[in-house]
Amino acid sequence: MGFFPDSPRSTRESPPRGRRAAVGATAAAAGALTVLLLMIPGGEDTTPRTISADEARRMAVARFRAYEASPAEVTVRLPPVGEETGTVTVRAIVDHRLRRAVGACEMVDGSRTSRVLLSWDPDGVAEARPRAPASGGAPGRTTRAPAQDVVTTAAQAVRRARALEPGRWTRRPYSTSPLDRALRLVVSVAADRPGDARRLARSGPLWLREEHLDGHGYGVFSGPRVTASPADTSPLTYWIGAEGDLRRVTARVTPGHYATVDFMAARVATGVPGTPWAKK
Repeated sequence: MGFFPDSPRSTRESPPRGRRAAVGATAAAAGALTVLLLMIPGGEDTTPRTISADEARRMAVARFRAYEASPAEVTVRLPPVGEETGTVTVRAIVDHRLRRAVGACEMVDGSRTSRVLLSWDPDGVAEARPRAPASGGAPGRTTRAPAQDVVTTAAQAVRRARALEPGRWTRRPYSTSPLDRALRLVVSVAADRPGDARRLARSGPLWLREEHLDGHGYGVFSGPRVTASPADTSPLTYWIGAEGDLRRVTARVTPGHYATVDFMAARVATGVPGTPWAKK
């Protein structure tokens, strides 16, 4: 006895050839749709889960990869938080070996834009604002800072910081402001050796989803829990490549508001200058 519907020995009536073709086309279409749903964002299961051993190793090496990649360019972005209505962007160069960073900070609030040059390390922040323009301008007219004092890119910030005298910097300790918390994260995220993957896995990080940035795929992970309580989730989220390259970190600075820190993959030739840390 045959096993196929169109076998001449079968006692069942074979469906017409056109119907068989339609059924086959429908099945193929359903299969293609299933594959497509798995490929597009939201088409896969994104329920947070415990990380695997391989993912723990990837997370454990990420901070060391960031250390090796420095000096590197980094961009910090902050949305309006609390009573603040403007956005803040810092474009900087960070050297994790020196644990120092220098960058251009731009604050945009509607039509108003203000800028300040920043240098920071684990102990605090130093600011250098553009020189005040000479007096004598027409009343009611807004005067701009000299062009040589306006910095908008990380490379410009480094060149300007290298040229400034130490006395132009105003030092201060870190505050609890969202910006200061993000700056502190920049110089503390790297480590000079890989972490302990097993210990990291026991501290409660979670795999959240896969995501693409600039055409590259990254695993998105929540950081280790702050306390032993499962309900006490980490304020940090990491985007980590298959080889452990750290691409992005977000930090919850207030409920519902996150600072985003983007790390560039390639090292830059420009290092962080000695000022304002040079002794007088």
